[in-house]
Amino acid sequence: MQPIRTWLARGVLGAAMLGGVAAMPAAAQQAPAGAANTFDAVRARGTLICGVNTGLAGFAQPDSQGVWRGFDVDYCRAYAAAIFGDPNKVRFVPTTAQNRFTALQSGEVDVLSRNTTWTLSRDTSLGFDFTGTNFFDGQGFMVKASAGVKAAKELDGATICVQPGTTTEQNLTDWARANRIRFTPVVIERLEEVVSAFVAGRCDAYTTDASGLAATRSAQARPADYVILPDLISKEPLSPLVRQGDARFADIIRWTHFLLLSAEEFGITQANVQQMAQSDTRPEVQRMLGRNGELGRMLGLDNLWAVNVIRATGNYAEVFDRSLKPIGLQRGANGLWNQGGLQFSPPFR
Repeated sequence: MQPIRTWLARGVLGAAMLGGVAAMPAAAQQAPAGAANTFDAVRARGTLICGVNTGLAGFAQPDSQGVWRGFDVDYCRAYAAAIFGDPNKVRFVPTTAQNRFTALQSGEVDVLSRNTTWTLSRDTSLGFDFTGTNFFDGQGFMVKASAGVKAAKELDGATICVQPGTTTEQNLTDWARANRIRFTPVVIERLEEVVSAFVAGRCDAYTTDASGLAATRSAQARPADYVILPDLISKEPLSPLVRQGDARFADIIRWTHFLLLSAEEFGITQANVQQMAQSDTRPEVQRMLGRNGELGRMLGLDNLWAVNVIRATGNYAEVFDRSLKPIGLQRGANGLWNQGGLQFSPPFR
């Protein structure tokens, strides 16, 4: 996994999952469905409905008992802990690259926590609000080691597997045109099927975000048979997203992410959060954990919402290490600002 470690150590991750407006179904471009009532509807229902990937190792995947695990899944549980004080009050809805936006627009899910790239068109014309980059990524390529390919520009004339309706597909076309690379796309919608096509040899290379490539590689019986090339052709800020029109709900999703980052910065963990809530004298920690001020109530939540979240999932480092380190990803750009990374939280005040 040395290529992945090298990229992430340089602060750049890998690629694009998520497509352009032109690829969106017409339904996804309609006005949001009942967005202003999302928070009240979730509270009344007693369960948060979270849209996740259909199955991506490290990010969202059911285990052998059918329990959903992963980085994006933990974010969903953190939201439920913030709203209800209970991380289990969440239902997971698997979504594909093609139907995820329709699921959010139609109200089938309350929030999309699913490796989705923050772009201008999605932010402005699809009726969504992105709530903060929780994973910095960028697009790369994977080939079979037996091919002997060392760099992306050696893929001239290759067949390349890619998912439709994604920024990955658009980036691939733009990169090939700019570099005068000829390629034949093999376009397959479902993640499981596009990976199977690559493994079976239907295409010479597979392109998606570097985190997705690492997840796919780690899931193979012989990971060493596959090489992730060192080239990155895009930057892909991945962010949860909600429908526009419910500022309170968007604030809860946004500040839950900031809470995980601040907890790591202040050394607050799943194991010590209760003790820190009682004994830590730093003013910002006191405000964040509900000892002083009314920050929770400003969000429409219990003042102990932060304690509930950290007790449920731990801080950002714990969420990252639990799900993403096992597939070979290092912090890199996703390190804290004071450790050379890009992640930081606005103040809790």
